[in-house]
Amino acid sequence: MADYAALEQTLTDTLHLTRRPVAVAFRESAPDDVARLEGTRPSGCTFWGMAADGRVFYTVPADHYNCPIGSYTHNIPLPPEREQEFSGTLALMDEIGYLRMEEVSGGPRLAATPQVTVYAPLALTPVPPDVVILSGTPAGLMLLHEAATRAGRPAVPLLGRPTCTAIPAAMASGIASSLGCVGNRVYTGLSDESFYSVVRGDTLAVLMNEINTLIAANVMLSEYHRDRLVTLTA
Repeated sequence: MADYAALEQTLTDTLHLTRRPVAVAFRESAPDDVARLEGTRPSGCTFWGMAADGRVFYTVPADHYNCPIGSYTHNIPLPPEREQEFSGTLALMDEIGYLRMEEVSGGPRLAATPQVTVYAPLALTPVPPDVVILSGTPAGLMLLHEAATRAGRPAVPLLGRPTCTAIPAAMASGIASSLGCVGNRVYTGLSDESFYSVVRGDTLAVLMNEINTLIAANVMLSEYHRDRLVTLTA
């Protein structure tokens, strides 16, 4: 398995991440020596914050039922007695003018229901991740997007609500970013200055090959533009 500890350190240092990168893996069964999540949580994105804080655990579909929107984007059917929660949540959001129903029902969605989802800080992931969630500032994550474009894998258009759609979008395209919806920010404590980029696991190494080149290029371009600013400002 790759040296994910070294990769986490490199990503954190080069992209100036504001939180630990989170590895997410969709599996048919739980890995050995990884504990199932205990208790209940209000949303799927709550698991992102827990993993960024250093926890390693796995969930099963039932652990996601409290989040009807997240369950939908992760292709997790709600049990019959809770099916109305999805339409009820969408109806509330539509009623208050937050979104239209078709924004979720027509958005990105995982192709299959994950039987087990493993969450961990990237350095501690027990299995190769399907996606890696990065939290950072525009200045830092811009380098990731530039690397994706340079590698011929440009990110999908910037996503807004719900934030969890960035996972299936990244699974489909290789990389996706989200500004972070209000629910995600409440449940994860993401700062106002940060947003997310989500990278498919098999794309991350490709992007890392380009980032060092872009860091050096940005340093030189920064000097170039500063010189122009002085020269061309009357």
